[in-house]
Amino acid sequence: METGGCLCGSIRYKFERENVVSSLHCHCTDCQKATGSGKATITMIPTDKLEIQGDVKIFSVVGTDGGHVHRGFCSECGSPIISYLTELPDLRFIKAGSLDDPSWVKVDSTIWSSTAHQWDPVNEGFPSFPENLPEGALG
Repeated sequence: METGGCLCGSIRYKFERENVVSSLHCHCTDCQKATGSGKATITMIPTDKLEIQGDVKIFSVVGTDGGHVHRGFCSECGSPIISYLTELPDLRFIKAGSLDDPSWVKVDSTIWSSTAHQWDPVNEGFPSFPENLPEGALG
């Protein structure tokens, strides 16, 4: 069982590692703003395979490509925890840095390489896409 949560402990979550769909780096400008960094490292979990406890505050925006992005964070400490798209209701995106032990996370792609900064470049070791993953890339 994999576990994680926010900095103050008000939010906790858990899931089985075998349910991970994929992990990736997102260099979109929204993720840059939300993380205060050059990218977000995201681990994708089916919605019904993720258990979350605590009060997750949601902030919603229309993303660069027109998708409806919802970002969840702790209302106490501000830690970013989760995000999801209205258009992909069966998938949740866990911020990999919120895992208690993220050492097992294996990033297999990069999205939004077109907005990556030279101070946080795209890792050339795996496939990258200039914007979102191509249609059907997750199966």
